[in-house]
Amino acid sequence: MTETKDLIAYCGLYCGDCFAYQGKIADLARDLRKELRQAKFDKTAESLSEIPFFATFKNYLQAYELLGALVKFRCRRTCRGGGGAAFL
Repeated sequence: MTETKDLIAYCGLYCGDCFAYQGKIADLARDLRKELRQAKFDKTAESLSEIPFFATFKNYLQAYELLGALVKFRCRRTCRGGGGAAFL
């Protein structure tokens, strides 16, 4: 019971349901960034962006930066445990 109570944030939200506390999105974003770096996908995106059908690849750098922000979007400890989201 105490463990469940510790997962209820001061704001009333349940940390156990929160994607920032679970960390799954942050982990997936980290892994995707790693794969993109290893594949040197920035070069591929640059080439593809010249083709009208793939014009959206001109925004690749912004997408990569967004993934970086998602990597940081996690809570390592609950608010009641002295943590909370690093961005707050």
